[in-house]
Amino acid sequence: MGNNGPMIPILGFLTCAAFIYLSLGDLWFRFRGGEPELGFVSRNGTQFVLDGKPLYVNGWNSYWFMDHAVNDHSRHRVGAMLEAGSKMGLTVCRTWAFNDGGYNALQISPGRFDERVFKALDHVIAEAKTHGVRLLLSLVNNLQAYGGKTQYVNWAWQEGVGLSSSNDSFFFDPSIRRYFKNYLTVLLTRKNSITGIEYRNDPTIFAWELINEPRCFTDISGDTLQDWINEMTAFIKSIDKKHLLTVGLEGFYGPKSPKRLTVNPERWASELGSDFVRNSESPNIDFASVHIYPDHWFHDQGFEDKVKFVVKWMLSHIEDGDKELKKPVLFTEFGLSNLNKDYEPSQRDRFYRTIFDVVYKSAKRKRSGAGTLVWQFLIQGMEGFNDDFGIVPWEKDSIQRLMTEQSCILARVTGRHLQDEKWREICSHRP
Repeated sequence: MGNNGPMIPILGFLTCAAFIYLSLGDLWFRFRGGEPELGFVSRNGTQFVLDGKPLYVNGWNSYWFMDHAVNDHSRHRVGAMLEAGSKMGLTVCRTWAFNDGGYNALQISPGRFDERVFKALDHVIAEAKTHGVRLLLSLVNNLQAYGGKTQYVNWAWQEGVGLSSSNDSFFFDPSIRRYFKNYLTVLLTRKNSITGIEYRNDPTIFAWELINEPRCFTDISGDTLQDWINEMTAFIKSIDKKHLLTVGLEGFYGPKSPKRLTVNPERWASELGSDFVRNSESPNIDFASVHIYPDHWFHDQGFEDKVKFVVKWMLSHIEDGDKELKKPVLFTEFGLSNLNKDYEPSQRDRFYRTIFDVVYKSAKRKRSGAGTLVWQFLIQGMEGFNDDFGIVPWEKDSIQRLMTEQSCILARVTGRHLQDEKWREICSHRP
């Protein structure tokens, strides 16, 4: 036993070292990269789930992120906007992950990508992670801005493989479908040059949006668009099973829906080749998406009538989420135009509050209304990217206050404001 004497201090040191390693090792690994690891957002029935708790979304649109991240002189705007959103407690930003064939194009031509622009998208995702904001990334535009389906059709036509010069051939032309699937493969498997994480494995991405505001005028039955949705969503899920997926709908009811006459804004809305319930029922769609633009959809209504329509529109879709789809419903765009002939700045506050109240009441009752994303937020000096809905939030105290209050109210519904120091700081002075 006398020979074991010198071993006692050594064993004591090793025991102490092991205890410290086991106690602090996890902390070291979590923060070795400077930030804790994020978890993936999933869904359980009609609710989004994060870290075992329901998640209700309060966020915004800044479609311009990738474009501004390309150039040194404008890249700072991405971080500035994400920081401002984070300080308001906003959790999700929707932005474009496409730019086809134009200035600062990500996809120069079918299968050819600009690495400089891809690195800009890498920067956007890395910045979002730094500021604790997740991204809803849209994959193609139904409209012509940033290329859209028109660019795909033009590519096929120029190469002599297009079946039709109609924009809607994007949905049925085999060559164009191959173009789009190739783009999806490259994007989903992209390894971020900053974080080293493939996009499909990055929880900073909240979800993918298949297409912004799809319409197919040449087949108002909806069959053409539905076939395309089914095929493309199955393809995406074959590559990426970790992320949520939505269509990107405006929310109009199709010609076979009983709500086409009672809820749609006007008759034209049922003749666009899309249908909210049918499209959102697709088995690989995880949540439904809806837009809210009564001043674009009606041309003879005053503000009070538009507010009434908004409540009816939202409650109808939440009812669909609860009873028909059994999926969350996210209102991914909403806004009030400042070009309305009766517009007053105070109307925006009331318009926003009306929408926020519907979501809050849905959250309290554990219904499918999962949150909202305002269209759109910018920072100073971006007049060329503005429209009649754009806001620099810190220049509008009432809007900034409304956004922050909504973030805190939704955090309280789930108890998140009690768990996180950031939430306590944001919400400590809020009613």
